[in-house]
Amino acid sequence: MSYLLHIDSSSLGEASVSRQVAQSFRDRWQGPVVHRDLAASPVPHLTAAGVTARITDPDRHSPEQAKAAALQDELIEELLGAGAYLFTVPMYNLSMPSVFKAWLDQIIVTDRTLIFGGPSPVAGRPAVLISARGGGYGPGTPNEGLDHVVPTLEAVLGHDNLLGLDVTTVIPELTMAPVAPAMAPLLPLHEASITAAHDKARALATAFGAARAA
Repeated sequence: MSYLLHIDSSSLGEASVSRQVAQSFRDRWQGPVVHRDLAASPVPHLTAAGVTARITDPDRHSPEQAKAAALQDELIEELLGAGAYLFTVPMYNLSMPSVFKAWLDQIIVTDRTLIFGGPSPVAGRPAVLISARGGGYGPGTPNEGLDHVVPTLEAVLGHDNLLGLDVTTVIPELTMAPVAPAMAPLLPLHEASITAAHDKARALATAFGAARAA
């Protein structure tokens, strides 16, 4: 039976808004879950051994290459075995947490998850991307155009020439409003955004479940 693969990357633990919204999804999800918390147990960044292991006959791997290949095999098999995905990736300094980028670099491998001239083996599978951020980055805001998390991940995770997942994004924003005095006037917008994010996460879990049962 396939499972939901939940990849967490926030450093804030239970205080993380991304994690809290993801929990709303999880509370409605009916089925098995494999949860990998990259903040608690980060995967290493890709090294020369990890890159060269991909193009070297396994019988000729050095000890470092063998170790790197074993990690990639574990992460890729975990990815391929899932039927749906939940990614919690907050904005840190306009980009994604480095632990999530490290995970991506380990699992995107030519002829395994990235197929030139054809779809990825995970193409079309449903995925939810939850990305909280302290400010607002939508159209018309002062920060418009500075979001380098969601556009990048929607491309890497969802583009037909890459992983090709069917990605739906949930963005709880203005999370600094409760603690930053200058953002106090934005509290109502923040609260509305949080409520909408939790509602959307629950609805997506229900929809995913209905699709699995069909």
